[in-house]
Amino acid sequence: MLEQLLIFTRGGLILWTCKELGNALRGSPIDTLIRSCLLEERSGAASYNYDAPGAAYTLKWTFHNELGLVFVAVYQRILHLLYVDDLLAMVKQGFSEIYDPKRMVYDDFDETFRQLRMEAEARASELKRSKQVAVKPVNNARKQGQDQKSGFGENKKSNSGLADGGDAERTKSHQLENGYSNGNRVIESKLTAVVNGKENASSNVGAFDVNKLQKLRTKGGKKTDTVVNKGSKEESKKKVTKKNRVWDDKPVEAKLDFTDPVGENGENNIEVLAADQGQSMMDKEEIFSSDSEDEEDEEGSQGSKPDAKKKGWFSSMFQSISGKASLDKADLEPALKALKDRLMTKNVAEEIAEKLCESVAASLEGKKLASFTRISSTVQNAMEEALVRILTPRRSIDILRDVHTAQEQKKPYVVVFVGVNGVGKSTNLAKVAYWLLQHKVSVMMAACDTFRSGAVEQLRTHARRLQIPIFEKGYEKDPAIVAKEAIQEASRNGSEVVLVDTAGRMQDNEPLMRALSKLINLNSPDLVLFVGEALVGNDAVDQLSKFNQKLADLSTSPNPRLIDGILLTKFDTIDDKVGAALSMVYISGAPVMFVGCGQSYTDLKKLNVKSIVKTLIK
Repeated sequence: MLEQLLIFTRGGLILWTCKELGNALRGSPIDTLIRSCLLEERSGAASYNYDAPGAAYTLKWTFHNELGLVFVAVYQRILHLLYVDDLLAMVKQGFSEIYDPKRMVYDDFDETFRQLRMEAEARASELKRSKQVAVKPVNNARKQGQDQKSGFGENKKSNSGLADGGDAERTKSHQLENGYSNGNRVIESKLTAVVNGKENASSNVGAFDVNKLQKLRTKGGKKTDTVVNKGSKEESKKKVTKKNRVWDDKPVEAKLDFTDPVGENGENNIEVLAADQGQSMMDKEEIFSSDSEDEEDEEGSQGSKPDAKKKGWFSSMFQSISGKASLDKADLEPALKALKDRLMTKNVAEEIAEKLCESVAASLEGKKLASFTRISSTVQNAMEEALVRILTPRRSIDILRDVHTAQEQKKPYVVVFVGVNGVGKSTNLAKVAYWLLQHKVSVMMAACDTFRSGAVEQLRTHARRLQIPIFEKGYEKDPAIVAKEAIQEASRNGSEVVLVDTAGRMQDNEPLMRALSKLINLNSPDLVLFVGEALVGNDAVDQLSKFNQKLADLSTSPNPRLIDGILLTKFDTIDDKVGAALSMVYISGAPVMFVGCGQSYTDLKKLNVKSIVKTLIK
């Protein structure tokens, strides 16, 4: 049963709802659809599943892009209604005929909707009945074929003395078993290869030539034999001599921590300098001039590739001058295909590039193309707007304000750094600490990486350079307990921020993911930062989706804590391959809060959304 059908504008004004249905929806499926799907450029999907306590809905939608209308149908997921797509199409057509931008009430559409719904239900039931009728002859034909097969088998046994008759019956039975005959006619199979809809004459000899394959094998065998013989001669000339082991009977030193500046006599043998490298790049406004760069790119492209500019220009000239009645999918496909390839060359995951193009196509389909406007430029502008919406944070990411709010509540602000191995969690944790220190915020580090050798010493070195306290308990300890004790220590000594360093772990390592989930559930941090590399492409999707999935599955809370923000490292090594930022934000919905761009403490900056979008599009 259909639960609800709504019609509203792109601006969020509800024009009509079905009073006949009148079902009260549990939760807020429409708001969730707008927030999680339509605003995040996932409108190219076929449907959206909404889960709430005691409710499981499926939502389907369609757009009237020229009028700026959205049509949404909501029904119970268990029902699998077949007529919803047809009903939405008919409602879209019927409502567009009576739509007036000045009107706000459409009570006269109730009777029209009732008729459209009855027509859609009748059409769906008729289609279902025709499918059931079509299944019966197929089953009868199968049964008849089995009877005929068994009959041929009896004839074959009875005529086993006749050679010619036995061969004929055997071939017929084989043809019936393979489905090439229904008793009336026999279809002969041919071994032909078809390439681009045409028969390939060279494929008549078979899939490959066995003689050529044997020759290649013999040639390859001779070559490999000669190589092996040469290698064996060279190895025989060089005699490998084993070095004698030297045993050292000296007693092992009691302490092997070479990062400790305290020597045997209690004197400092290592000089630790306080880190003062200037102002952090987080506080510097990055100036981005897009107009001059675009002009240079256009001039360069015209000078280097004059034929590429002319290609397709004359074909769209008359269409761009006169304008097009409405854009359809066939018009948009060439421009979207080129845009998808461009995004993939910038390191955007293929799956995400395809979904973005589908969403842009859904937002443009049916729109009227203005005069003197090319389809490619229209598609590019729509994609640019979509990328800005995705990369722009939908919530406040002002950490300094949140720190002061937590301080008013007499508790430290806790940030947990998580991620896979070797992405630079400890280094960028120190950069964040340096930035906070410049804003007069007291910071304490918590060494909760009790798994990797040298992790505690590495963080201790950063703490000495920055002259901030560090809480550590050594190795092979429970990181969740260490983090809890660190937060308690911060509350006692008045530290405003606790930066928790965790062990690197792959997204498929369940024991370590379980330990991470325990740390987050036990300590309830204010911010969970996922540290990821800007070098990855498709792997970014796998990392973030599985991290969130594991944190949700292993959580004991009904509302599991997922990743809140992203810290993107090694951003200075990728040139224009900035697609990882888009992939990570799209798959998780979390904003990029920090960008690491170097080895010093000042090399931490904000994400410039306009710069990223221009780099992805150009």
